[in-house]
Amino acid sequence: MNCYCPDVSEIFHMRLFVKTLLLHGFYHSVGVMSLFVLLLSGCAQDSYQRRADVMKNHVGNFYSHLKANRVGSAVHENEQIELMADQMADRVKTRGQMGGAGQVEREFALMKTARDTAAQNWIALGQYFAIKQEPDRARAAYQRVIDTYTDPTERAYREQAVRALKDLDIVSAPSSDSTR
Repeated sequence: MNCYCPDVSEIFHMRLFVKTLLLHGFYHSVGVMSLFVLLLSGCAQDSYQRRADVMKNHVGNFYSHLKANRVGSAVHENEQIELMADQMADRVKTRGQMGGAGQVEREFALMKTARDTAAQNWIALGQYFAIKQEPDRARAAYQRVIDTYTDPTERAYREQAVRALKDLDIVSAPSSDSTR
């Protein structure tokens, strides 16, 4: 009966191979767990950043659509910003009741930014229509700001829309010189 006996160098190499496998498995497991922990710890910040990025994309798309005269698409982008603001307002209300002031403050700031951005976009849309000599559509956009943005902190946007309506009356009024 022949019995195989590995020599010392083979034993050394086998041990080294086993250690390497074990270490590789260990490091791989630690790496995966570390990545998982990092992802979990960054979830709140990542979701905040993701929403901020989505909002930036909607704003960019809004102005791109206006430049290309795709008004319906621009309006849709602005409505998406308003929807995000409404969803964030709901989160602020629920989280405010549960605690976690830091996250609530960040959520509130992003919600406020979304509402401010949407109001500014409606005003920009009114200006777009005024430039395009479409006073009725411009009035509708300005009126949208007056009717929708009723929070006391949004007073500046309402006042700007009211001034724009008055300016629109000046610009779109029939000229007495038109008969000459």
